[in-house]
Formats: sequence, structure tokens, C-alpha cells
Amino acid sequence: MNQPASAYFMEEQKAPNESHTLSVLVQNEPGVLARVIGLFSGRGYNIESLTVSETESQKHLSRITIVTTGTPDVIEQIKHQLDRMVPVYRVVDMTLSGRSIERELAMVKVRGTGEHRVEALRLAEAFRARAIDATTESFVFEITGSSSKISQFVDLMRPLGLVEVSRTGVAAIGRGAEGM
Repeated sequence: MNQPASAYFMEEQKAPNESHTLSVLVQNEPGVLARVIGLFSGRGYNIESLTVSETESQKHLSRITIVTTGTPDVIEQIKHQLDRMVPVYRVVDMTLSGRSIERELAMVKVRGTGEHRVEALRLAEAFRARAIDATTESFVFEITGSSSKISQFVDLMRPLGLVEVSRTGVAAIGRGAEGM
């Protein structure tokens, strides 16, 4: 039995969204970050994480690390558009290189007494988080690791009295002797 063409297209599957970490080496000058971010907002691309810092002061270079999601075609389009921008020297998809290390830092404030306090300390030890501030009613934990590890820690702290979370965003670097 033949299906009408419209039914065939409705069954066609879209490519799934993937999360990618892009490392962008740029000239460290005013307005560059705004132009890079403008590329994302102007085309409706989402940024899940953004980290920026000067990396080579003598050469006046900064590294922008962006975590974004999209179909493989959208990710390719983002990389090509970034590559064409004038103050951009290099764009590396750290996800595709397969040889990168990604870390994030978070500070997590938890309020609690009694058993909740003991459980928060036990979980912090299990996640290798350290207390950087403590009062009789609360803790501020510092935790470093993958984004998923930090999200797990935050989720476990919710029922124990999570007050607030401050996350840095992803920092990524390639393995091996070569630079970006």
C-alpha cells in the first residue's frame, strides 16, 4: 500500500541535538565577545555555558569556550560562521577532537541542621567537594569536575536544603603536547 508523500515526510526523523564544546581563539580587544555572542543570538542558537579569559597576554589573545547544542549540521554551521569572523584566529570543536579535558567549578550553598547537615557533609566527601565556608546553619561547598558530576551533586543537595548555586562554565583544553 502506497502512502501519500505528506505521510512519508512526517515520518522522516530529524537529526538529534548534540552538545558540543567549542574553543575559540580570538583577539583580546573590546567588542569581540559581543560579536561572537551576537552570532549565536542573531541566529537563535543557544549557549549552555560560556567562559572567557585572556590566555596569551603578549599576543593579546583570549580563549572563549562555548558549550552549545544543535544538530550536526547546525554545529558545522556555527563553526564555519565563527571561522569567518575577523578577530577569530581558530575554532576547535573539542567534542570531535576526542582528546580534551573539560572541567567546571561550582560553589554550592546548603542550609541544614542535624541529619541533613551530616548527610550534606557525607555527600560532599563522596564527591570530593570541600567546605569553603561553614556556619552553624549552612555550608558553602566548592566542587570541581565534569558538568554532569556537578549537576548530580546539586541534585542530591536539593532535598538537604540547597539555597543557591554559582557555576563558572566549562573550561576545556586538548590533551598532548600540541597547543590550540
